Amino acid sequence: MKRNLFVLLAVFTLLFQSTALAQKAVRITPAERKRAVAITAAQLKNYLYFVASDAMGGRDTPSQGLDITAEFIKMNLERWGFKPAGDNGTFFQKIALKSDTVDAQNTLLSIDGRPFALGDDFVRMMGSGSASALMVYAGDGWVVKSKGLDAYGGMDISGKIVVLSSDSFPSSNTLTRRPAGVAQTDLTGTKGTDWADPLTYARDHGAAGVIVIASPTGWDQVRRIYTRGSTYPEKLREAPAAATTARSMPVAIVSSKAAETIFAGASGNKDSKTAFAVNKTVSMTVMTRSETKWTQNVVGIWEGGDPKLKNEMVAIGAHYDHVGTNPNAPGDDKIWNGADDDGSGTVAVLSIAEALAKSRIRPKRSILFVWHCGEEKGLWGSEYFNKFPTVDIKNVVTQLNIDMIGRSQDPNNIIPCDRPGKRCDQELSKPNEIYVIGTEMMSSTLSSVTKGTNSAYLKLDYNYRYDDPKDPNQFFFRSDHFHYAHSGVPIVFWFDGVHEDYHQASDSPDKIDYQKMQKVARTIFLTMWEVADLRTRPVVDKVLPPALSER
Repeated sequence: MKRNLFVLLAVFTLLFQSTALAQKAVRITPAERKRAVAITAAQLKNYLYFVASDAMGGRDTPSQGLDITAEFIKMNLERWGFKPAGDNGTFFQKIALKSDTVDAQNTLLSIDGRPFALGDDFVRMMGSGSASALMVYAGDGWVVKSKGLDAYGGMDISGKIVVLSSDSFPSSNTLTRRPAGVAQTDLTGTKGTDWADPLTYARDHGAAGVIVIASPTGWDQVRRIYTRGSTYPEKLREAPAAATTARSMPVAIVSSKAAETIFAGASGNKDSKTAFAVNKTVSMTVMTRSETKWTQNVVGIWEGGDPKLKNEMVAIGAHYDHVGTNPNAPGDDKIWNGADDDGSGTVAVLSIAEALAKSRIRPKRSILFVWHCGEEKGLWGSEYFNKFPTVDIKNVVTQLNIDMIGRSQDPNNIIPCDRPGKRCDQELSKPNEIYVIGTEMMSSTLSSVTKGTNSAYLKLDYNYRYDDPKDPNQFFFRSDHFHYAHSGVPIVFWFDGVHEDYHQASDSPDKIDYQKMQKVARTIFLTMWEVADLRTRPVVDKVLPPALSER
C-alpha cells in the first residue's frame, strides 16, 4: 500500500512538474511570427514623427499638445475596433488637476531685510499667506520614535519659520524624503505622535512657515518645475498637504545663495543633526490663484478569445507625456519633443495595438492598453489608474511597461562620461541590446516567459544590470510599472538607457533607431501574447524587496 502510494505520488509530481514546465516553455509558431511582422519600422517612424512633432509642444501634463496626442490615440483605437475602458464608456480616464499659479508681484521673501528674487533665489512650493518670524533649523525635519530620530530636539517651533534641507528633490507630500535607514514599516504607531514627516510636524506644532533648501545640483530642476506654480491631481494629494486649516502655511524652496544668508554667522552647524535657532527674521508672502485643469489617461481593451480567460487582462502601457516647452531655454529650440522619452514607448504600444487588431486570432486573455499621463510629474497617471482603476485591477495578471526603446549607442560616436554633471552615451544600450527591469522581482513564471520569448524569437541581448534592488539609479522607481507592482501585479520594464539627449530639447525623432524599435516592439508583442495564452496567470511567488517598497 505504501509503495503504491509512493509510486502514485511520484507520478503525480512528475506530471505536475511537466505541466508547469510546459506552461513556461516558449515556442514561437510561424503564425505568431506573422502577426508580429505587422509592426514595422516605417509604421513606428510615421507615428513618432507626429507624436514628437513641434506641433505637440513637448506634451506637458496638462497641455493642448498632450490632449491632441490623446485624441490621436483614441481615433486609432476606435477605427481598429477596441473597446473603450475609460470613464463612462469613453477611452479617457479624466483626472482633475488643481493648479495654483503664483502671483509674482505679491510673492516676496526677505531675510533680515535683504530681499531675494522670485525664480532666481526662491520659489513657492505650496500654501499661501504671509509670515514674518525668526527661524529654527531642523535638518531633514523627521521624527521617527521607533528609530530614535527627532530632528527638533524638543525645540519650540510655534510661530517660527522652520528651515529644512535635503539632498533629494522636495516632496509635495512630506517636504523632504524619509531619512536613510528608515523604511515605511518603521513608521509605526500614530502619525503626528509616534512619527511625523516634516510637513505634518510643522502644521501640528504651529509653525508660521517652512523654507526648504534645495540641493545645489537640483536647484535648476526645482526652479523650472515650481516657477510656474504647482499643479497636482487633487485626489492623490494627502489631506495634510492641502489647505485644510483656516490659514494655509506658506512653504518656499530657496537656492544656495539664500541659504548662505540664512546661516551666515549662525550659532549652529547646519551639517550636524542638532536643531538650533537662527537669530534672523524671515518675511515671506506667498500669493496664488487657483483653478481646476483636466488631463487624462487613455484606456482601451482588446477582448480575449477564451470565454473564461478573457475576464483576465494583460496590461501594456507607456507614458505619452513629456516635459513640454521651456521659453527660457538657451538657443533656438525651446520644445522638448520627447521622441525617445517616451514617444518611442507611446507609438510602440500603438503599433502593438494595431498588430493585434489585424490578427485573425485573438489571444485567450484580454489585453488592456493604458497610455499614462503625468509620468514626468511623478507617475501621476499610473498612480491614479491603480488607485482609481476603471477595470478590476485584481484581474490584471501582468503589466508590460515600455519607456524609452528608441536609441542605440553609436560605436563611432560615443559621448564620453568625462564631463561633471553632463549626460553621456556610455550607458546607452547597443543596437541589438535593451535593458530589462523587474523580471526577477515578483514572478518566476513571468521571468521565464519573458526570457523564453526572446530566446525563441529575435534573441535580443537582454541586459539585466538594472534589475537589482540596489541599483543606484533606482530605475525601478522611475516609470509607470512601479504602481502596478505595488498593486500586486508582476511587471516587466523595457528601457534603452540614459543618453546625451535625455530630457533635452535635442531628444528628436531623427535620432531614433527605428530598426531597433521594431525588434523590441515585436518581441514585447509576442511576450504579451505568450502571457495572455498561459493556462494559468503568472503566480506572484516573490515578495518585493524592502528597498523597493516605496518611492
